[in-house]
Amino acid sequence: MMSLERIFLDTRNLLCPLPLIRLQDCTTRLTGPALIEMKATDPGVLQDIPMWCQMYGHTILKSVEDENTHEITLLIHAGTTGYTGSIS
Repeated sequence: MMSLERIFLDTRNLLCPLPLIRLQDCTTRLTGPALIEMKATDPGVLQDIPMWCQMYGHTILKSVEDENTHEITLLIHAGTTGYTGSIS
């Protein structure tokens, strides 16, 4: 059984599009599947992250809102990390 790399990504107090950019940056460095636990305060992640997952074939395992913080757990599948070019 393959073990998953586990990553904690804190994007609290960052506004759109920065939480998604930080997530994307995190995935481009992966060499295999990973579990990413993300925290964000920007409510836009509730729309942005599911669309990003749909585009790149990743899976949202859990999404919980605790006061003003959104906690999203993602399964990032190997070989489909997303955009690997530069963001200008």
